[in-house]
Amino acid sequence: MDILQKIMQQKAQEVAIRRGQVSEAALLQRVKYAPPTQGFAHALLSRAQQGQNGVIAEVKRGSPSKGRIYPEHLAWQPAQIAESYRANGAACISCLTDETFFMGHDAFLQAIRAAVACPVLRKDFLYHSYQVVEARSLGADAILLIMAVLETPQAQELEAAARELGMDVLVEVHDERELEQAHELKTPLMGVNNRNLKTFVTDIETSFRLAARMEKGRLAISESGLNTPEDLARLNEAGIFSFLIGESLMRGGEPGGALAQLLGREVV
Repeated sequence: MDILQKIMQQKAQEVAIRRGQVSEAALLQRVKYAPPTQGFAHALLSRAQQGQNGVIAEVKRGSPSKGRIYPEHLAWQPAQIAESYRANGAACISCLTDETFFMGHDAFLQAIRAAVACPVLRKDFLYHSYQVVEARSLGADAILLIMAVLETPQAQELEAAARELGMDVLVEVHDERELEQAHELKTPLMGVNNRNLKTFVTDIETSFRLAARMEKGRLAISESGLNTPEDLARLNEAGIFSFLIGESLMRGGEPGGALAQLLGREVV
C-alpha cells in the first residue's frame, strides 16, 4: 500500500466519524450564515493576465516525505504566518487541514480566515461531498481536487458541489492521463504537482510538459520543488505565472520574508 492509499483509507475513516458527529445538513445550515467567499481564481487569473507572479503561499507544518518542516523551536502561529505571506505579496493562502499525515488542522484554516484578508484554499484529500461542505463551513474560498485519487465523475460531482457553495476549485494533476481527466472539469485552475505523490520524486520539468498540453483558457499553476527566483523566471519564460509554494518558504522559520525574497520584493 503506497502513501496515497494509506491517506485515502484514513480519510474514509475520518469522514465516517465526522458525519456521525455533525451531519452534512447541519453543516449546510452553518454555511447559510457564512460570509461570502473571496475570489480565489480571480486573484490568480488577474495577476497572470498582467504577466505578474501570483503565489499561493502554503501554511505547512510537515509532510510524510519530509517530516516536520517548520522549525520546532518556533511557536506555531498559522494566522500570523498567513498574514506575513499576504503582506509580502501572496495572492492567496493554502492551508493544510490533514492532521494524520501533514500536521494540519481545521482550526488552522479557521484562524487564518478570521485574521487574513486573502483568499484561502483548503488543502486536503477530498473525495466526499461532506468534505466540500465542511471546507465552506471552515471559511475556505477554494478546495483542492487531486486527480490521482479521484475518478472523473467523482471529481465533477465535487466540483459542482463546490461551485454551488460559491467556492473555486483547484484541480491537481501529475501526468498526461490525469490532465486529460481534469479537462473534463469546468475550473480554469490547473495545478501541476512537480512531485510524484507515490514516490515523492520532484521534477520541475513536469510543469513545462503538462502546461504545454493544457487546453486554451486553463491557468497552469506550478506546485512543489520551487526554491529560487530562477525557478520562477524559467517558468515565466514558458508563460507560467502562478505557483503554489510551501516547503521552501516554511523551512527557515520566516515564511513571509522568504516569499518576499523569492518575489524580489522588500521584506515587510
